[in-house]
Amino acid sequence: MTEIKFGTDGWRAIIAKDYTVDNVKRVAEASAKWMKERNMSKVVIGHDARFGGELFAETTASVFGHYGIKVYLAKDFVTTPMVSLGIVKLKADLGVVITASHNPAAYNGYKLKSSFGGPTIPKEIAEVEALIPENHLEETPSIEKLKSDGLLEYIDLEQMYYDHCVANFDLEAIKKSNIKLVFDAMYGAGQRIVERLLPETYLLRCDYNPGFRNCPPEPIHRNLLWLSDTLKKTDYNLGLANDGDADRIGMYDEDGNFVDSHHLLLLLLYYLAEVKKMTGKVIITFSVTDKMKKLADHLGLEIEVTKIGFKYIAEIMIKEDVLVGGEESGGLAVKGHIPERDGVWMGLLIMEFMAKTGKSIKELVQEVYKIVGPFAFDRDDLHITEEKKLEIIDRCKNGEITSIQDLPIINTETIDGFKFYLSDSEWIMIRPSGTEPVLRVYAQAPTLERCREILQMTHKTLG
Repeated sequence: MTEIKFGTDGWRAIIAKDYTVDNVKRVAEASAKWMKERNMSKVVIGHDARFGGELFAETTASVFGHYGIKVYLAKDFVTTPMVSLGIVKLKADLGVVITASHNPAAYNGYKLKSSFGGPTIPKEIAEVEALIPENHLEETPSIEKLKSDGLLEYIDLEQMYYDHCVANFDLEAIKKSNIKLVFDAMYGAGQRIVERLLPETYLLRCDYNPGFRNCPPEPIHRNLLWLSDTLKKTDYNLGLANDGDADRIGMYDEDGNFVDSHHLLLLLLYYLAEVKKMTGKVIITFSVTDKMKKLADHLGLEIEVTKIGFKYIAEIMIKEDVLVGGEESGGLAVKGHIPERDGVWMGLLIMEFMAKTGKSIKELVQEVYKIVGPFAFDRDDLHITEEKKLEIIDRCKNGEITSIQDLPIINTETIDGFKFYLSDSEWIMIRPSGTEPVLRVYAQAPTLERCREILQMTHKTLG
């Protein structure tokens, strides 16, 4: 029996090793039993563009159908936000997305979404996890049987999402502006929707390739060099990239420079609060830049810092009036949409900001810098042994790390991981990943060169 545990964002495992049809049945059965205990009756199921997505989605559907639960199933691959929006539109009780998000192609996964259209909260995830049986169901009904019994209905979630975007954005203003967009889908599930919304877009990696050409579909600079080079060599002036299930975002300015999620969060907050005069609380996870606090203070808005994982942001968004929420890894959410990370939606919002002001993303970043000051951020993922990772975490816990080489640590925060402040403008953070077998090391400093310098010093300190 394989032990199945949900991490920061769902259950993920290597396909054919632990991520098998039998194990997916076990997780689906726990989800179905959890629903039945609460008299829930409708579920939305979708999968991304990974290997085996349709098989695993239909396997999941057959288990829910076995328990008499009505299934709305996406026929083709879809993004995670499409499933989340579909839950709200269809008034369903739960959603399942077969995806491993930004993980390498060898992985697949299983995410749970709740009726409000966002990640299922940690307490309920734990309840589902506790119901996972030791053995899988031997017999479940076929898709054809579910259809004939009225327990399965195919649904076009992409069309539903397209219509929702058309109703909520000034797409004509974006199309008539001087924005010339390059979109990199990273072979992920968002590969069709941006072209449908903005047909003049220059497309990269927008075809079906479940192997992702050996590049993990995570929208960070080292994985997006083709997008960066395209902007440098052409007259296109904005880059947008999404991860495997299109709930994360990365962007580029006209010079091919990466605009990370920290800067995008600042731009979204500035646009909604300063330009659109909207109000609400600001929620960020522990690894996000402290410049968000400075901008929130400037705008007179309350800000709260959570543990890492968008589910913690979503839990607050469904209870309180939240204007902007986001995490370092590119998962951002805003008021007026579902409480869900959505890489396409955030890209459209930034483009609308540009179109309404007539300014480039580079110029908008400079406007925000006038308030919070310039900064850079970088992150290294250390693929080290589990023994070495635990040793480093123990050293952090025990207060053994008091300096980064010759730079003394002046303050430490431990909300989720260990954030070591080296000055008012520089910090290092150390935390094991909740989705991959790596140790993440983050840095903020006035320049990217200084970030790299501090990261190298940290590697030497950690040994």
